Amino acid sequence: MIVLVIGLTGGIGSGKTAVSDRFARWGVPIIDTDLLARELVEPGQLALMDIVAEFGPNCLNGDGRLHRARLREQVFADPAGRHRLEAILHPRIRLLARERIAGLTAPYCLLVIPLLVETGMTDLVDRVLVVDAPEAERMRRVMARDGIDETQARRILAAQADRDQRLALADEIVENTGDLAALDQRVAALHRHYSTLAAT
Repeated sequence: MIVLVIGLTGGIGSGKTAVSDRFARWGVPIIDTDLLARELVEPGQLALMDIVAEFGPNCLNGDGRLHRARLREQVFADPAGRHRLEAILHPRIRLLARERIAGLTAPYCLLVIPLLVETGMTDLVDRVLVVDAPEAERMRRVMARDGIDETQARRILAAQADRDQRLALADEIVENTGDLAALDQRVAALHRHYSTLAAT
């Protein structure tokens, strides 16, 4: 069965999880590349071994697990380091995503790729759904969620594609400004739309 693949993307703090959770309530399979990345860096995985070889044992916790906050701080302060980390993870994420999609029997699925623009993984998806929110709102959400200051939040935002680049790829857009009733209605409409596309 050929599954219609919707690539869900958006800048950090845009509310991608709020959107994907609502699709999941409609029974839509969700494949989240952030979660795939977490699987790939579990103790014993080759990707974790490669990360330690590249960035040193300081990127591990005492229990041998990846210290995400420490590694994130290190790579976002060093663009070259971020590219080395991406070179380790992105090919593996791509392969695992393809495997998960191939195992589905649903009419369509959501492939959540926060860095869709940056990684060029558009070949994995049939349509692109962009979650959009004003930058000030995204900053506020990121700082509250991750417990980081404005400088760190701006550094993360600066490392991502800008809003115009994401919107240029969009087939559909969800404006996520905090109105949950409006978000529910928009996702319901998109679910009907994608179900129709998948059927034809």
